[in-house]
Amino acid sequence: MQQIAAADRSRRLSWNTADTKPGEQFAYYREAICQAFMNLTPEPPATAGFLAHVETVGLGDGAVNRVDFPEHVVRRSTADIAASSRRCYYLNLKLAGRCRIQQAGREISLSPGQVGIFDSGQQFSLLHDRGPALQVASFWVPAEALDERLPSAPEVAPARVSDDPFVGHLIAETAQVLNASALRASDGENARLFGVLLDLVALSLSRGSRAGAAEAASLADATWLAVRRAVDRRLREPGLGVAAIAAAIGISERYVHKLFERAGSTFASYVMDRRLDGAARDLKQPTMFGRAIGDIAFDWGFCDLSHFTRRFRHRFGCTPSEWRRG
Repeated sequence: MQQIAAADRSRRLSWNTADTKPGEQFAYYREAICQAFMNLTPEPPATAGFLAHVETVGLGDGAVNRVDFPEHVVRRSTADIAASSRRCYYLNLKLAGRCRIQQAGREISLSPGQVGIFDSGQQFSLLHDRGPALQVASFWVPAEALDERLPSAPEVAPARVSDDPFVGHLIAETAQVLNASALRASDGENARLFGVLLDLVALSLSRGSRAGAAEAASLADATWLAVRRAVDRRLREPGLGVAAIAAAIGISERYVHKLFERAGSTFASYVMDRRLDGAARDLKQPTMFGRAIGDIAFDWGFCDLSHFTRRFRHRFGCTPSEWRRG
């Protein structure tokens, strides 16, 4: 197994067992996850080969560890705990397959899209099954980073925080965004979004009322992120309105308008600008030169070519055909 460092070693490390002998792959995988996660004891599979990939990306004081692997079991023993110099929480976003987490007499299961938390300071078992391909994005959370957001003397039991009826969808959305953008974003952006994720998890673990959670700045930030992602996914839908976005996120239409107002914009202007930007990119794409301008406009949700041309000229100072020729 080779360890491959990106240009900035402090931000990314990657291990892959594919280039090692089948009989040595599991041992190298065990070494990799211990470096990425702290001391763990995976149980060897029945077969010799073990194709796995482990990647860790720094997120301020924490990290996200992405792991692809076949079915197996991972345990954290009392000896593993004693040999570790730090305590952390693992916040796992399941990407493929299923995992059962057993700790302190409790068991939770994670399916794709769900997020669960558990404590490295207690023994646990991770039963990765329902493969054959399994994948997880595990956020390594320094214990102090979450503890300081919780009431005194916190006791964090294993929980599926994505099930929270008020902030669960925001936790899952924020975890997915952070995992997808970790390598593209700046260190400061990663650290800030990681802090938002921890704020949301802390709200879920200690939330006393829905009203209190709704007033939190971190909740508003995460909701704003979720709204923009929901809009971007539906930009090409003609007639896209606030009602559809509000229903997708699980908030009121009034709150959607409030979030855009807070950002100094409106829903209509945001959608218009994003659609115009998308059409402008397509008009410059060599692979799109054979497509009619009207077809590109309709692809981006415009229903009237003259309206599209007027708005395009207002935004870019020229007509779509002039933009394409330029």
